[in-house]
Amino acid sequence: MKFLVVLALVIVASVATKVKFNDHKVFTVIPENEDQLKALRDLEIQSIPSFDFWASAKGVGHKADIMVSPEQMDDFREFLQQNNLESSLKIEDVQKLIDNETPTVTPRNGMEWTSYHELETIYAFLDDVIAQNPTVVSGVTIGSSTEGRPMRGILISYNANNPTVFIEANTHAREWITSATATYIINELLTSQEPDVRRIAVNYNWYIFPVVNPDGFVFSKTNNRLWRKTRSRQGTICQGVDPNRNWTHEWQPGPPGASDDVCSLTFAGPFAFSEPEVRSVGNFVYDNRNTIQVFLSFHSYGQVLLYPWSYIAQDTVDTPNHILIGQAAAEAIKSVEGTEYEVKSSYDLYEHSGTAIDYTYGTADVKISWTYEMRDQGTYGFVLPPQFIIPNAKEILASLPALLDESDRLGYITRGQKV
Repeated sequence: MKFLVVLALVIVASVATKVKFNDHKVFTVIPENEDQLKALRDLEIQSIPSFDFWASAKGVGHKADIMVSPEQMDDFREFLQQNNLESSLKIEDVQKLIDNETPTVTPRNGMEWTSYHELETIYAFLDDVIAQNPTVVSGVTIGSSTEGRPMRGILISYNANNPTVFIEANTHAREWITSATATYIINELLTSQEPDVRRIAVNYNWYIFPVVNPDGFVFSKTNNRLWRKTRSRQGTICQGVDPNRNWTHEWQPGPPGASDDVCSLTFAGPFAFSEPEVRSVGNFVYDNRNTIQVFLSFHSYGQVLLYPWSYIAQDTVDTPNHILIGQAAAEAIKSVEGTEYEVKSSYDLYEHSGTAIDYTYGTADVKISWTYEMRDQGTYGFVLPPQFIIPNAKEILASLPALLDESDRLGYITRGQKV
């Protein structure tokens, strides 16, 4: 296959101008036997940025969504033929989806949730809520990115002795719906008069970091809408590490949980916590593990709620309760507009090592550690149109009282510091 040729074209394009995805198509492929599944997994691990697995096949009968560039179409067809695989077209032209996204502009009246915003607008919004709520909201900067951008968030606290929830978003740069949802939640925690929202706002402390991969996020705005990784230099050809393969708990430098190919979208990094963005979040959670009782990592897409483990097909002592908590959250999501979420272990989505929730659960001992894979199920994938921001955000907000109440009922929430 012409991987190196295509890679060179992608690198030149990303440096010279904004990457376009004209005639890039997304196909769904479902393996029907173990040999086909292995072929897909091998292809994904060896893949490069122009051959992008938007969703991985967990097992036989489970789908993979694969974006294919025009240059690789012949290779893709050859791969399907060699492995006796069938495909169905899901997205005809990825660039058309990107072009239809609302232009990112700074609204006259500040933050709103009918479009996706630049990092500067998001940080200005944080400044605004700090200024408008000085007795309740404080700014928190936990480190700097590879390119020197501050990693900014806020703490909402009505009572210092409240149990604490930590939310991170935009770990993967292209998943814009996550930071939009995080900022919406900040606004609602401070302004909503809905009883359940007010109750959790007042009775929990909230660390919320809308963009924990600021370099990658900015690059996804300016150069490559589908950029996933950080922006650290990896050798002479490729940049970036998958930040959700770089955590220290059961970090693995190669397959099957991650990739050791520096050009892969799932490259785990040269060593665990190599990325300052990941290290900053991890160290902050660990240093505050006596007060942080809930850790939520926002991702897209798939409409799935995931609990540990990610790296191994093994239950934890908390798995039965995690299922109950996830089901309560999923029911709350469904009650808003009927959107259905699955609840499963992160491994059951697909095997991946070095993840945030494995670290927070297994190393920092935050028992309620969840990954949210938000809308949708692949119709738009990572390029979710902005008209879905508010519906998605309302669903995620509705899940929070349910998740916290069920966690409290099962004995996972304590007032003051954890014992």
